[in-house]
Amino acid sequence: MSSGIIETGLSNEALHIHRALASLQEELEAIDYYHQRMDVSGDASLKAILIHNRDDEMEHAAMLLEWLRRAMPEFGIQMRTFLFTSDPLTPPVAGGEPPMAKGKGLGLGTLK
Repeated sequence: MSSGIIETGLSNEALHIHRALASLQEELEAIDYYHQRMDVSGDASLKAILIHNRDDEMEHAAMLLEWLRRAMPEFGIQMRTFLFTSDPLTPPVAGGEPPMAKGKGLGLGTLK
């Protein structure tokens, strides 16, 4: 008799990270759906509910991001580099140093 568990060969850590990433994807999709519906709603009461629901999904997404930051140190490095800053997100178009030269990013340059 089968236990219903599919063997993936992945470690428990990799499976937990996969579950968190899949859940984050679902939360982001839900945010998008609620935001689109809110945007076109002509009924103020419905619009308020959709905004509330969208914001709940944002909370869930933020919780998952924080879990991922703690579980994946590499993700944490990228978050510290790019979140909650007003620094440019990309290097200057003409010349300039790639992010890795400043100790940031993957050092891939502009990928031209």
